[in-house]
Amino acid sequence: MSDTLKFQLIEGDIKSLARCISLVENEAPGYEAFMQSLNTSNKGQIIGITGPPGAGKSTITDALIGAFTADNKKVAVLCVDPSSPFNLGALLGDRIRMSEWYNNPNVYIRSLASRGSLGGLNPKIIEISEIIKAAQFDIVIIETVGVGQSEIEIAGLADVTVVVLVPESGDEIQTMKAGLMEIADIFVVNKSDREGADAFINTLKQMLAPVFHHKQQEIPIVKTIASTKEGIELLKEKITATNTSKVNDRKSWLLAERAYQLIRSKRMQDIEKSDLKKEIENNEGLINLYQFIKKYY
Repeated sequence: MSDTLKFQLIEGDIKSLARCISLVENEAPGYEAFMQSLNTSNKGQIIGITGPPGAGKSTITDALIGAFTADNKKVAVLCVDPSSPFNLGALLGDRIRMSEWYNNPNVYIRSLASRGSLGGLNPKIIEISEIIKAAQFDIVIIETVGVGQSEIEIAGLADVTVVVLVPESGDEIQTMKAGLMEIADIFVVNKSDREGADAFINTLKQMLAPVFHHKQQEIPIVKTIASTKEGIELLKEKITATNTSKVNDRKSWLLAERAYQLIRSKRMQDIEKSDLKKEIENNEGLINLYQFIKKYY
């Protein structure tokens, strides 16, 4: 990856940005040195959008693009989709709901495959986020696959985590883990014109009462009708007002886990399972496993 490509990225060239993401995602030769050279001081805000399927995450994201670009902000959107079982690409990569922004020079939209990641995110999401911030984007919106027991990784990556629900989510939130309820900095009740919206919000407030006490601050609940942009301006204000200066424990653990994975892969890169299997077979399987692995320390 050349210095020219890096210079074009920093200048905000969209084609260079797309190429850098692809090269890093596919671990092209030189990508590690490229990542080491990036300036990580850019303070672009990362907003995580998560919630159950059908809650309107993409429509909320589309509306937020409009709200932030109206303030002359550069906005990048990473939509993390389930992977195709055939090529590991993003399965829902068309993003029709955001089509009006494709030719806007201040907006960049990219679909990423989860590639089997249990956290609901792309395995290279940290690196991709840093690349986008290096391209001088003010806002990075990350929309996850959906919400579930293991899909809380977004809380570690995002400066602000928005959990989108709908009035019909009553049964779903009853089954949510306590830790999942705690990842939200802001709750959005979308499609709030539907019957039962106010009752659902009251139920949500009751369920969140122990979380409010633990956090010692109330988590905002914003009513929206994303299809008509109603409530979006208030949501943008709540996102902007959320304190993002803290280095929270969740982000530290996420970065520590990623650092551990990178160090482990480096130390294991000259060891192949097939070679270990052959060596074991040559000894007819009659080995002390701990004596066998000692030479690889």
